[in-house]
Parts: sequence; C-alpha cells; structure tokens
Amino acid sequence: MSKSKYLSIFEEIKNKGGSLDGGEPNDKVLIIDGLNTFIRVFSVIPTTNEDGVHVGGIVGFLKSIGYVINMVSPTRVIIVFDGKGGSTRRRKIYPEYKQNRKTKYRVNRTYDFASQEDEKQNMIMQLQRCVEYLDTLPVTVLSYDNIEADDTIGYLTKQVLPDSNIIIMSTDKDFLQLANGRVKIWSPSKKKMYDDKSVFEEFGISSQNYIWYRVLDGDKSDNINGVRGLGLKTIRKKLPFLTDNHICNIDDIVSVLPESKELIDRNYKLMQLNDVDISGNTKTKIVQRVNEPINELVKYKFEKMFLEDKLFTALPNVTSWLLTNFNQLNRYAKKTHE
Repeated sequence: MSKSKYLSIFEEIKNKGGSLDGGEPNDKVLIIDGLNTFIRVFSVIPTTNEDGVHVGGIVGFLKSIGYVINMVSPTRVIIVFDGKGGSTRRRKIYPEYKQNRKTKYRVNRTYDFASQEDEKQNMIMQLQRCVEYLDTLPVTVLSYDNIEADDTIGYLTKQVLPDSNIIIMSTDKDFLQLANGRVKIWSPSKKKMYDDKSVFEEFGISSQNYIWYRVLDGDKSDNINGVRGLGLKTIRKKLPFLTDNHICNIDDIVSVLPESKELIDRNYKLMQLNDVDISGNTKTKIVQRVNEPINELVKYKFEKMFLEDKLFTALPNVTSWLLTNFNQLNRYAKKTHE
C-alpha cells in the first residue's frame, strides 16, 4: 500500500474516532444479537473464497458489524449469542416453543449446496469461525448454556448497564419493548433506528406498552400463537390505552380480554425482556464478564485467519477495514487494562 493511502486511512480514523476526551468504555454500548446477525447474512450472501467454498456468513457477519460500528461510533461492543440448548425456561412454559424451526428446507437462498447436511456443516463451520475472528477484536462476547441472547441482552440493558446509552442491533421485534430515550434498536433489514418516538410513529403504541401488542399478536417465527382475530388495528381499537404513556399491566389487558387470560399470561412470560427470569448464578457470570478487561485488537491474528480463509476478494483491504472500524474501540479497550 502506498504512503499516501496509509495517510488517508489514518486521517479518516482521526476524523472518525477523535479524542476519547475522558469518556469511559460503557458510555455508549453497541449490543449485537450474534446469531440473528449471522443467520440473516448467511441466508442471502452467496460469496465464495478463492477455493469456491461458501464464506458468505463470515464475510457478511464481519461487514455487518463493521458497518454498524462505523455508523454509531460506540465506546464498547458486546456480541451476544444464544447458549447451547436454547431457552429451557421457555420450553418449560410452552413445549411447542420454536418447534416450527426444525426446518426441512435450506437456509441459504443464493448458493447451491450439495445437500441440506452439507449446508448445515458449512453453516456450523462459518459460525465457529466468526467467533474465532471475534476473539481477535476489541469486543466482548457472551453466551451461556440454556439462555437465549434475548434474555442476556435484556438483562444487560436493564440491570447491568442502566446508565449507558445502548444501541441493540437485531431484526427481532421483541427488542422494541426496550426502546426509550437511552436505548435504541437498529434494524439492519429495515435500515432503521428505533427509539420510543419511532416505535409510536410506526405502531401507534407507546414503547413501554409495545410488549402487550407482541403478546396479543404472537410471533409465528417462534411458534407463539396470538389472540385469534386480533391484529395491530384491532388491538389499538380494543385497547386504546396502549397509546398512553401509562405503563399497562396484565390486569389492564385481561380486563378487556378475560377469555384469553391464560394465553396472555403465557405469552407475556415468553416474550417480556424488561425483567428477565434467569438464575442468580448466570446473572453473576454476566456481570463478572462485563467487568473484565476488554480484549485488545490482535491485528496479526485476524489477518492470519483472513489469509487462511482466502477472503481477499470479499474484503480486499482488510488492514484499512480493521483500523477504520476498530481503532477507537481498541483505545477504549486499553483503558480497561489500566
């Protein structure tokens, strides 16, 4: 790379990152729903490496996190994955939870895998490789057995980082219940940043009562049925108080729909993220991990993996990409080692 090119990169970094100005790593935290991000890009990106191996999941994942980091300039990034086994708590409440996800069709819609098993093994390989890449970056990765990312993110947002400005990156609509002046949700599929105002503008329901819309409407992707005959317009008509700033409770909802009390109670337990039901031991582990020093950027390891995976054409200027997106985060990470 020419000297002038390096100078332009560093000037871009300087202009983008600026000074830390006494800021702290937890001032502005970007929390990424890891598996949600990976599946979204794996399913649509056909990229292959120089050997013809599908690497769309790796490339799309790295580009997605780089894009949002560059867009919001966080002081810290936490990437959360579902733990092994999924949510045992939710399956106890509702044994049919996510049973519709035992797919008989392929996930990727753009690459012709030899078989469904071939696709599955490739997907596992790419996901594992993404985690290995993350280990070289100045980010915190969280995953706990039998706990879904939703619950970990809810606990981080409400209890662990109550004074931080937070951006959650996910296409999962359940996170919109957390939106307020401090917490925003970036939907990469809609390319839209949600706060409490934009939630109300789109749904006509206040963000603090958005959970009740989800409870009544259900979630087909998780195999959670809603109240029959109720859609957004009908919900707003039957329960006009959901548009108010008053925080509604289950009694308010059941008073209007007493015949659906059992379903409402079940769905609320499955879908609410403001006060998540996870064990004290897991909560302690989450707090301890968040309080640990953040890994610093290990550029040579990232670049070594990049060469091994032959991703040259997919991400042609990896050095520039690393420095532009992770230089400021690395400076904040170093502060946690002081």
